[in-house]
Amino acid sequence: MNTIGRLCTLTIYGESHGPSIGAVLDGLPAGAAIDWDEVRREMARRAPGRSALATARKEADAFTVESGWFEGHTTGTPLAVRIANGDQHSKDYSTLRRLMRPGHADYAGRVRYGGWNDYRGGGHFSGRLTAPLVFAGAVAKQLLRQAGVSVGAHILRIADVRDRPFPPLGVGREALEALSYRELPLLDEAQEAPLRAAVLAAKDAADSVGGVIECMAEGLAPGLGDPLFDSVESRLSQMLFSVPAVKGVEFGDGFTLAGMRGSEANDPLRMEDGRVRPVSNHNGGLTGGITDGAPVIFRAVIKPTPSIGRAQHTVDAERGEDAVLEIRGRHDPCIVPRAVPVIEAAAAWTLLDILLESRVWKGGAL
Repeated sequence: MNTIGRLCTLTIYGESHGPSIGAVLDGLPAGAAIDWDEVRREMARRAPGRSALATARKEADAFTVESGWFEGHTTGTPLAVRIANGDQHSKDYSTLRRLMRPGHADYAGRVRYGGWNDYRGGGHFSGRLTAPLVFAGAVAKQLLRQAGVSVGAHILRIADVRDRPFPPLGVGREALEALSYRELPLLDEAQEAPLRAAVLAAKDAADSVGGVIECMAEGLAPGLGDPLFDSVESRLSQMLFSVPAVKGVEFGDGFTLAGMRGSEANDPLRMEDGRVRPVSNHNGGLTGGITDGAPVIFRAVIKPTPSIGRAQHTVDAERGEDAVLEIRGRHDPCIVPRAVPVIEAAAAWTLLDILLESRVWKGGAL
């Protein structure tokens, strides 16, 4: 299935070197105004070809809204978007019909689809397919903002260079959204130079590096979500693991909780202006799979880009023999900076779906 969501469903189609990629956003409320310039700005954050830290492939990521939009507002019917592909060097991938790239889905995809999959540029497995996800997330972020919810992320780590983490109880909407205007969204800007150096060092060595993205959602009311299989963690994790290169997700203090005692890991509560407020946020704003009023905080691990210039051992799937592969073409030495808006988009779309469920259940409207 290439569709996710409950009340708001997102379907993504296309291949990296096909004529286009795109998405169908179904379940959006009718009558919503969307700032398309803001959507374009979000798309540009993910688009390649704008930095020495990214692939040289240039994609305008210009989009055409095909349906669901009329006289300045959503119609309530499916909002379909088409994003034309361009600047394709398909000849760079001619040998990949038979030589399986380590770390990529070439072999798994060949087996899954009996060899009929489009292998150019990774086909349907390509990070190129995150462009329509960012489109959907940009729309979702605008609707969430109307409900008082803000979503933002920063680079917590690339290689051994670390930014400071988000304050557990939030930074405020302006500070959170300001991160999206930076080429390298960091809380400690002093880390920008060593971060760039780490990426460029990997690039010079024909290698790549990975990292960690930390994301926060502020303004979510307590009581959203469901226990067990439909927990907020479950639904966010399903969407996050649909993003290529995500290999780990943790909420709140995550794996650090394993070394803590209950007296340290619990979040005490207090009354403030007639409302219950958590004093700390070790659980990432979620208990029992349901929001507790604190900011929702999670981190996603992004693996190093698997396309590297070094010789690697692999197999020739057509000849049935061992082989050595040297990948040519244009590739990111680190995809973490371009993945930041993708992680935000994944979170925003999922949280919009959860919020709409809550509003519909209560008989209200977003």
